[in-house]
Amino acid sequence: MQPARSSGPFPLNQSTLIMMARRLKSVLLLATLLVAGCQQQVQSQDQQSENSFRSSRPDARQSAAIQDSITYGRMNAITTAVQQATPAVVSVNVTQTQQIRVNPYNDPFYDFFFGRQRSRVLERQVQSMGSGFVISPSGYIVTNDHVAGNASAITIAFPDGTTLPAELVGSDPGTDLALLKVTPETSLPHLEFELAGGPIVGEWSIALGNPFGLFEASDPTVTVGVVSATGRDLQPQDNRFYMDMIQTDAAINRGNSGGPLLNARGRVIGVNTAIFTETGGSVGIGFAVPAEKAVRILEEIRDKGFVDRAYYTGLQGRTLPARWAQALGIPEARGVVVEEVDPGSPADLAGFKPYDVIRVFEGEQIDTREDFLAYLFEYRPGEIVSLQVLRNGEMLPLEMELGSQREMN
Repeated sequence: MQPARSSGPFPLNQSTLIMMARRLKSVLLLATLLVAGCQQQVQSQDQQSENSFRSSRPDARQSAAIQDSITYGRMNAITTAVQQATPAVVSVNVTQTQQIRVNPYNDPFYDFFFGRQRSRVLERQVQSMGSGFVISPSGYIVTNDHVAGNASAITIAFPDGTTLPAELVGSDPGTDLALLKVTPETSLPHLEFELAGGPIVGEWSIALGNPFGLFEASDPTVTVGVVSATGRDLQPQDNRFYMDMIQTDAAINRGNSGGPLLNARGRVIGVNTAIFTETGGSVGIGFAVPAEKAVRILEEIRDKGFVDRAYYTGLQGRTLPARWAQALGIPEARGVVVEEVDPGSPADLAGFKPYDVIRVFEGEQIDTREDFLAYLFEYRPGEIVSLQVLRNGEMLPLEMELGSQREMN
């Protein structure tokens, strides 16, 4: 009879127990290796993070190098030009004597009944301020005629706080330029004109000056833009002819008049002179007298004290009226019609005749008498100018040597 089988586990013999013990040992060993590997991986990542964090904190030498790199990056052509130019840009403080006519009874009908000659004329001193810049170590200073042309006293304030009295060497209302002179104890820092080439449309332009007289005897205000255009001709104002001007969008305001307009090399490309504005402040349309013209005018003022425009042509003319154009069979009413030609005058010798219509002056189109006068302002007695006139429906070239009124007297 076989013994009854137990309802519990199968009975294990000795060989089975040994095999199971070996497998359990292998499993425990593998688990130990896996845990050790995970701990090593976590420790390596933590260590790398710590090392990375420490490497992101520079030492003193690295910090200084970084700061030097940032400082160097902030410096550019514009900041360099400004640093070089600033000591030579000045404020021009002017006292002008103005005459005012006073109605003794404050009666609006006084002048009507008694005439303006019966009114009292009083003088008053008016203070104004503009900008300028030094162009020679000996103390020559450029500004605008409308700033200092009628001054009775002029004081120059330098950025370092020094002030010096100045004399008016001479001025030229036609181009709105004036030349001043101070007597310094030492050589002055000065600016140079860019004469190697004209301004390039789109290049940087830097305006320096003292807008609204806010910063007398201190570093000038700096505004930056581009050369917006060249060769701009503006309408004449108060016998000032703004021809061939540089246009810039660098902010120019009242008080900036007479200051320099620089290029990125720190050289003067123009003298800030006028703005177009409907608000009284800058709207991004400013104008400067180009360097080449300014140098020529300033040299004449330095040598003679004035610009010699006492030329004599012997021409009498006016802007061509529409009715005259119709009568002469000219389709366009533009140009200057010659009314009279003085016998023996430069115009007579050049071959001008009455009813000639001047259409071209040195290659530039002439629409009005003001155009003709403005272009004539660029020339001097003794120089020869080329013109084209419309006569009997044909364009004829003529050349005229400008005479001198001084030689006639």
